[in-house]
Amino acid sequence: MKIEERQYVGSTQQLFNARVVRFQEGRADQMKAIIVKNGLLSFTIMADKCLDIAELSFKGENISFLSKPGLQGRNQYDTNGGEAQHSIMGGAFFTCGLQNIGASMIVNGRSYAMHGRIRTTPAEHLSVQTIEDGDNTLIKISGIMREAELFGRNFSLKRTITTEYGSSSIHIHDELVNESFNEEPFCILYHCNTGYPFLNEDCYMILDSKTQRSATDFAKKNLDRWDVMDTPSDSATVEEMVYMHEVGCDEHNISSATIVNPKKNLAYQLQWNKSQMKNLMEWKSPIKGDYVWAVEPTNATFDGIKIMQDQKLVETMKPFERRCFDLDISIIENCK
Repeated sequence: MKIEERQYVGSTQQLFNARVVRFQEGRADQMKAIIVKNGLLSFTIMADKCLDIAELSFKGENISFLSKPGLQGRNQYDTNGGEAQHSIMGGAFFTCGLQNIGASMIVNGRSYAMHGRIRTTPAEHLSVQTIEDGDNTLIKISGIMREAELFGRNFSLKRTITTEYGSSSIHIHDELVNESFNEEPFCILYHCNTGYPFLNEDCYMILDSKTQRSATDFAKKNLDRWDVMDTPSDSATVEEMVYMHEVGCDEHNISSATIVNPKKNLAYQLQWNKSQMKNLMEWKSPIKGDYVWAVEPTNATFDGIKIMQDQKLVETMKPFERRCFDLDISIIENCK
C-alpha cells in the first residue's frame, strides 16, 4: 500500500484483511474459516476443509457456485458413499483426490469416497499473515493437510494461498509429498466452479482445446456447444455434461480457461501449469437449480473405475517424492 494512500485511511482493515472466524449455524456450525477482503475481491477459505475456497465475489457480486446443500463443515455425509451428494457444496474451488476422483465406488472390496477424501481434511499449522513490503501488501494463508491410513498411504499437502492488495487474482500453490516408503498412485483435480449472477446464458468459454472427449451420450450429442452456456432447463430434458480437453499452453507451459460474460464486461480466468496437470475437465450443468459451469485441471481422466482397477492409468509418486501444483484465479473487467 502506497504511503500517499495511507493519509486517507485509519485502519488498513477497511481496505484489506484476513479474519479467522467460526460459523455458528446449521451444518456450517463450528466450521473454522478465513474471510479475506482484498479491495474489490472477497473470498472465504475453509480451514476445516482442505483450505478450499467456498465463496468468491467481486465488487459485491457473487462469482462462484454454491450447491443446494449450502455452506457446511465436515459431517457424516462427506465420505459415506453416495451420501456425499448431501454434502458436496461446490464452492469457488475444491480439491479432489488423492486416491480417486469422480463418483463414489467400491473396487475389490475397498470403498472410494466421491471425489476422494482430501476435500474434507482440516488444515494443521494454519498461518494467516498480512505482509507489507514497501508499496506492496500480500495476504498469505497456509496450512498442511494429511491423507494417511494405518499400514497404507501417507501423503501431506501443504497449501499456500496468496493475493496482493490492488489485484483481482488469487494464487494457490500446493506441495504434495508422498511420506510413505512405498511408491503410490495419486490423482488430483481442482474443481473450480462459477455460478449466478456472474454465470448466465450469455457466457462463453475461451479455451485452446485441441481435442474433446465426452463422458456421456448426452454430452456427446451437445459436443458442438461445449464452449457456450445454456439457458436453465428442466432436469427431464437436460443432463449435466462432462468433457475432457487436451489443451494448448504458452511458451512457459501455462494453460488458461476463461469464462466470459459479455453483457457484464466481466470474465473469470483460471490459469495452471500444464507440465503439472496435463488435462482439463469441463463440467456444465444447465439444470434449473443446479446451474453451474466449472473448469477442472487434473493429472487424471474421467475413466473412473478403470483408473482404480489399472494403476498404470494414473501417475505415481516415489517414496518422499515432492510434486508442486500452481493455479491462478483472476477476475477480469472490460472483457468481451
